[in-house]
Amino acid sequence: MGRVDEKALLHRYLTAAREALLWKLDGLSEYDARRPLTPTGTNLLGLVKHAAGVELNYFGRVFDRPFPDPPLWSTADALPASDMFADTGESRNSVVAFYGRVREFADATIAALPLDAPGRVSWWSEGRREVTLRQVLVQVSIELHRHAGHADVVRELIDGATGMQDGNTNMPPVPAGWWDGHRARLEEIAATADATLRG
Repeated sequence: MGRVDEKALLHRYLTAAREALLWKLDGLSEYDARRPLTPTGTNLLGLVKHAAGVELNYFGRVFDRPFPDPPLWSTADALPASDMFADTGESRNSVVAFYGRVREFADATIAALPLDAPGRVSWWSEGRREVTLRQVLVQVSIELHRHAGHADVVRELIDGATGMQDGNTNMPPVPAGWWDGHRARLEEIAATADATLRG
């Protein structure tokens, strides 16, 4: 078996997370792309905007490679949660295009630096701030995959769409109506377990 190109492998995992997150916007109206579906306001376009900020900072500030003209919402001076939603002046296309620019910037950092290149995460706790590109690739990939999971749930709440990527629902083939019965069964199990275990 040939030697694995570790940087290419880590980059591939990062790319898969990016694509999964962006795919969740496909076919949605501006309203549905922005609609908050959790008590903290989680929404699909906000997750994409947040991912852009994550990559901008981890592949920029950490390695002293500043992103040109970073938006206020991506800086330490930002208002709370301002990276987690698109304001009325930000269209879905503008947020996605901005993320495209950030991805190119991040990819340039990844290409330019060796995996053991040192960086510093100023917003992490003391004693953990010194990192390498390898650690940042793992960190950002994990974070984006986590947000892709959030996007899975939010998209299912919007229109029932599921899947890991285009053409792969990652769901078992079942007859129409099966999921309604399955959900009702799980509700019954939860209620029964609650009554039994509380008693």
